Amino acid sequence: MTPPAPLRLAILTVVRNDCAGLADTYDSLRGELGPGIVWLVADGASTDGTAEWLAGHADVPLWWRSARDSGLYDAMNDALAAAGRLGCSHVLFLNAGDRLAELGSGMRLLQAIARHPDCALLYGDALERLGDGRILLKRARSHRWASLGMFTHHQAMIYSVSALAGLCFDSGYRIAADYDFTLSVLKRGRAERLHWPVCLFAAGGLSQRDATAGRHEQTAIRRRHFSHGAAHAAMIAMAQRVALALRHHLPALYAKLRFRCPEI
Repeated sequence: MTPPAPLRLAILTVVRNDCAGLADTYDSLRGELGPGIVWLVADGASTDGTAEWLAGHADVPLWWRSARDSGLYDAMNDALAAAGRLGCSHVLFLNAGDRLAELGSGMRLLQAIARHPDCALLYGDALERLGDGRILLKRARSHRWASLGMFTHHQAMIYSVSALAGLCFDSGYRIAADYDFTLSVLKRGRAERLHWPVCLFAAGGLSQRDATAGRHEQTAIRRRHFSHGAAHAAMIAMAQRVALALRHHLPALYAKLRFRCPEI
């Protein structure tokens, strides 16, 4: 009987011209990296000192590159391919500026992976830093509601590499390729909810800066994955617009409805 392959979680980070954010992500990985947890970094030919920072810390990432690419999802595909070549069993995407939720999160994730070896996807809650500096807990929704949109932050999702064979991010989507990718993974195996925060999400990313374009892409992605009619799609789009308007115009109310104080 062939023994199971050893668990190896790869933290995949993509960055372009955000050296400070990259250093912040690295700070959250201090004490976490080792044989079971490795860091891979894809830099899109930054000009702000990021490549120099990586060269100066070349002993920390197991793999890194600094080269021109066609954008966020192209870089994520490069990092994902590297994780496969290096024999990693699972991957977690933390973009520059994102952090693990707390010290010891890496070992906690490895333990969760070991308890659910046959899961294609593990996902948990996320911490989010608000504009006033508060850090609050944003609970994940069930993956069974994936037709409504991403059910937690992408940075709180752990994918099994064995479930990703032949799968990559569709760079034809500028904002929502992670949603398309996750829906494809859910078709390939079981998902398991972790009832604790995985990441501290760095707000202000592209999906938040251009939410309207992101909603349009999500609508197109739903057409590919679900058999919903036009009326159902319109209802989901309307609900997303209401939530976005609430977050922008009544942030205190949105925070009260969507966030909780973290219990960590």
